[in-house]
Amino acid sequence: RHCPPLLQYSQILYKSTMKLTIFAVLASTAAAFVAQQPATTTGTALNAERREIFGAAAAAAAGLAFAAPAAQAVVDYENVGLLGGGTTVDLNNANVRVYLKMPGMYPAVAGKIVSNGPYKTVADVYNIKGLTGPEKDMIKKYESRFTAKEPAAEYVIDRINNGLYR
Repeated sequence: RHCPPLLQYSQILYKSTMKLTIFAVLASTAAAFVAQQPATTTGTALNAERREIFGAAAAAAAGLAFAAPAAQAVVDYENVGLLGGGTTVDLNNANVRVYLKMPGMYPAVAGKIVSNGPYKTVADVYNIKGLTGPEKDMIKKYESRFTAKEPAAEYVIDRINNGLYR
């Protein structure tokens, strides 16, 4: 299997960084359990020793931070404004609590919407089984505020319960 040189370099760098990190964690854990000797040095000498140790630890941590390869994650979600921060709501990714801004939608209609996605179009929301006439009328009232974007895994998982409680 052939890997581009940059990929090979980043894999080697990642492995060596992981080994160094594991070694540092093991060393600091072992140091925590070493028996303490009675203090025979003066307070000033002890403070200088502490500064030296903490300085070395900070330098090692900074070295690890700069040596780590950059993450390849998507940082910004282009449709974040449709998750409840604006007037338009994405039926496939918005949390159930977004519908609190629309009187009559929360909790019954909103619960059915978030539980039955994903939707290809806004009109698909009317095909939810068990949706009553008044509930369809409520959806119709706010239909112009809805959109159906592609489901994003990082938001779909929190559609019903995002962990925010009163």
